[in-house]
Amino acid sequence: MENSKFLVFKNTRKNSIKTWEYFVNWDKVFKNKREVEIALNKMNYLLGKENLKEEFFLLLKSEPDIIKTFPILLAVREQKLEIYDKKEKTSRFFDFSSIDNMEDPEEYFEFFENTGLTNIFKKDGVKNLVDYVMGVEVGLESNGRKNRGGQLMEVITEEYIKQYSEANHFSYLAQATAKGIYERWGINISVDKSERSFDFAVYNPLKNKIKLFEVNFYNGGGSKLKAVCGEFKGLFDYLKAQGVEFVWITDGMGWNNTTRPLEEVYNHNDNIFNLSMLEEGVLNSLKW
Repeated sequence: MENSKFLVFKNTRKNSIKTWEYFVNWDKVFKNKREVEIALNKMNYLLGKENLKEEFFLLLKSEPDIIKTFPILLAVREQKLEIYDKKEKTSRFFDFSSIDNMEDPEEYFEFFENTGLTNIFKKDGVKNLVDYVMGVEVGLESNGRKNRGGQLMEVITEEYIKQYSEANHFSYLAQATAKGIYERWGINISVDKSERSFDFAVYNPLKNKIKLFEVNFYNGGGSKLKAVCGEFKGLFDYLKAQGVEFVWITDGMGWNNTTRPLEEVYNHNDNIFNLSMLEEGVLNSLKW
């Protein structure tokens, strides 16, 4: 039979923690666009040209800095590209990072043709390369959602940690390592692995004690979650032996298929919370 407290924990998990900032980092999009905007406007000259190859060489000769736009027109971040030629069975290298690296102009037009970039310069292609790259940047930026998703749980939890600390005259440290904790508060802790960094450490100056926090949100399940349960169960014991309390804040529907290992560690560890519990002020129940 399930622990009634665990049942509450399990049934109050959230489906999503997407915030408004999750979808697109617009500051990054505009910054990246601005870095190549002048060169893109020069490239606009080629749009719709019938004699594209001839005009390409004329523009390249007078404005060699246009080469730095080539990768982003293909939605690529790298400025140095290695292309494998299936027919020749050899690799060719293109460096768009500096006009000083430009050798044979013919190779740059060949790059244009073979990658299909010439298609966007046709009459029925795009109308403005700055707008086109803006769309490319939004698409590339969306690839960062996975990383932002991982960071969102920390960002959201930090608001609760901050409020809790301020209300109780505590101090806290994000991404707390053993070295950082000692330098900040003079408290020595032993960690189970050298690269261990806790998402948060909260310090009570009256008790001269800290509590260490790990936070995560899982959309998907898998064997990883079972391993996480084992790790955090062991970490709880390891820190408890030092008189340090470990708090785990986790959420998400990814736990649906790993309920049993989660319940086992829930019954073993002292403090495992989800976001709904944070909203209800569960941090105030922590004992010092």
